[in-house]
Amino acid sequence: METIISWIADNIEMVYIVILSIFLGVEVIGRVPSVLHTPLMSGANAIHGVVIIGAIIVMGRVDETNYLALIIGFLAVVLGTLNVVGGFVVTDRMLSMFNKKKGKRS
Repeated sequence: METIISWIADNIEMVYIVILSIFLGVEVIGRVPSVLHTPLMSGANAIHGVVIIGAIIVMGRVDETNYLALIIGFLAVVLGTLNVVGGFVVTDRMLSMFNKKKGKRS
């Protein structure tokens, strides 16, 4: 417990930034109208690609014998890729619901 408290005391600016980011994210997402949700989701998925690049860079700098860091980095790349691809697939599917169907006469 003492280790955690000393870490927080050493990195108090970073803790403030994370807390403010959480409040800002909740306020921004809460005020987005439902019409703009799909484009916002696509943009968020594209931004998540930064996580993939960061994980690859971190994995490249880690010692080859540090298996824990390599496994965590690999998981970050895999989960980040799944989030980006899955988000774009869902967005594409949602946008296709707004297209007129061909061959259907009214």
